[in-house]
Amino acid sequence: MDGILIIDKPDGLTSHDVVARVRRILKTKRVGHTGTLDPFATGVLVLLVGQATRLAQFLDKNEKEYEALVRLGFETDTGDKTGSPKSEVQSPKSVSLPEIEKVLGKFRGEIEQVPPMYSAKKIEGRKLYELAREGQEVKRAAVKINIRELELNTIPTQSDLGLGTWDLGLHVVCSAGTYIRTLAEDIGKRLGVGAHLQELRRTRAGKFDLPRSITIEQLESLDNPSSAFIPMPEAVSHLPKLILPAARVEKTRNGLASRSTETWPSNQPIRMLDESNNLIAVGIYDEAENTVRPKIVLV
Repeated sequence: MDGILIIDKPDGLTSHDVVARVRRILKTKRVGHTGTLDPFATGVLVLLVGQATRLAQFLDKNEKEYEALVRLGFETDTGDKTGSPKSEVQSPKSVSLPEIEKVLGKFRGEIEQVPPMYSAKKIEGRKLYELAREGQEVKRAAVKINIRELELNTIPTQSDLGLGTWDLGLHVVCSAGTYIRTLAEDIGKRLGVGAHLQELRRTRAGKFDLPRSITIEQLESLDNPSSAFIPMPEAVSHLPKLILPAARVEKTRNGLASRSTETWPSNQPIRMLDESNNLIAVGIYDEAENTVRPKIVLV
């Protein structure tokens, strides 16, 4: 049982919880994921099953797409709705739509972002959220991210809480490694009011999107759960290909390099297919030798 599953993760489950449930449904331990979602977040969680776990490094997962609800009025200690307020509500009534649009423009393109304390990023071998839970805050270096799209998808509306808070619905397309909770906080700071992330739904991770997803309950109800899998060849279809003559297939399985009639940048990952388009291996192109050497061989 090998392939890729796109699970529509529900609110309240950790990514680890989802993996554990899928392992039980599929009756296999070989299930992994390509990137976590916070327990309160929903949407696309890409799982790799069986031999597909070996393809993780080659998957198209460099860009993510989200629908986010940002609550203006106060910050929380975690940057999202699961945390405790850090201050009294600062009423954002005076914030205008043109001002919001202007601020959003400052976050589009390549920017620097400081990872939040409540994140799995490690410093000196320890995860930041572990330090945060101990009451520690450490200096974090800013990292470059790219926000390709950042648009309002709902006009600012007053939250139905009686607190004087307002909600912004945002559509975000960004590079992997972008923290949407930090983006929410930074937008609030630019507007002169506190803000935190109230809702988050991931609609795409690389080429894997929500329309192709399945819920855990739907997966459990299938007589043949593998019918929901995305085949491994399709999962790496974004990579250049090398068609192997029949005589090279077994040699490739034995780890031998094959010459190419095409050229690519050195160290480019290449999918190595037989003449029936079955995925035999993923190899690495050697520009000096004009060969592709298998790195991951599939049975």
